[in-house]
This record gives sequence, structure tokens and C-alpha cells, in this order.
Amino acid sequence: MVLFLTRTYFPDGTNGKLECEGKLIAYTIELPWKNNEKRVSCTPEGRYFIRKRYSDKFKWHLEVMNVSNRSFILFHPANNALKELNGCIAPVTKLSGPGLGLFSRKAFERLKSLVYKTLDQNESVELIIQ
Repeated sequence: MVLFLTRTYFPDGTNGKLECEGKLIAYTIELPWKNNEKRVSCTPEGRYFIRKRYSDKFKWHLEVMNVSNRSFILFHPANNALKELNGCIAPVTKLSGPGLGLFSRKAFERLKSLVYKTLDQNESVELIIQ
């Protein structure tokens, strides 16, 4: 499975559209681009693989693997990038401003279900950020 994340950059946040085979899965919010600085920048454009991850804070979620000079880039629910994200990606149902979205938990569950189903069939999930 290949997911495409197409972005629009703003000074206060990054908005995106996450698609698979031309179908919209969710919109996304991230921090603004700040030269890939840890915890304050969105993820650099490129090709990555996604895996399952568990933590006490987020329970089962997704991790973007092998991001240059970064670690623990996650997909997890959030509706305000500046207040709730440290370099991660949050799926949202609707965008409401730069780095702002609505109904993130619902969008996250839809994404997680799709990705976990693919990973459970021993297939890879690739993320292309552009």
C-alpha cells in the first residue's frame, strides 16, 4: 500500500491531504517547516515506511520510520498542531485553519484501521510526502 501526503505550507502550520489509490483517507495537520528541527518542524518530504507502535500515552498508533535526523515521528490524534504535536502528523476529518483540524480521533481510527489491516497481511505501507 502506498499513501500519498500532499501538503500546503503556512507560517503557523502545515496542512495536508492523505490519499491512497486516489481516495481521500484524511486531511492532516503538522507543525510548520523549520528545517527538520526536532520537535518543532514537520517531517521532511520523502519516502518512508510506516509500522505499528504502542505507547502508554497513545496506545496503538503508527510510526514513520527512518526519518533523517529524527525519531518517533508518529501518526496520532490532535486538532491543534502548535499545542499538541512535537513533529508528528495528526489525521483530521476537516481542516479548520493552518495546522488546525476537527474530529482527529475519528480520522485517526479510519487511517489506523486501513494501515493495520494491510500490515496484518504482511504487506508494507509506504508513505510518500510531497
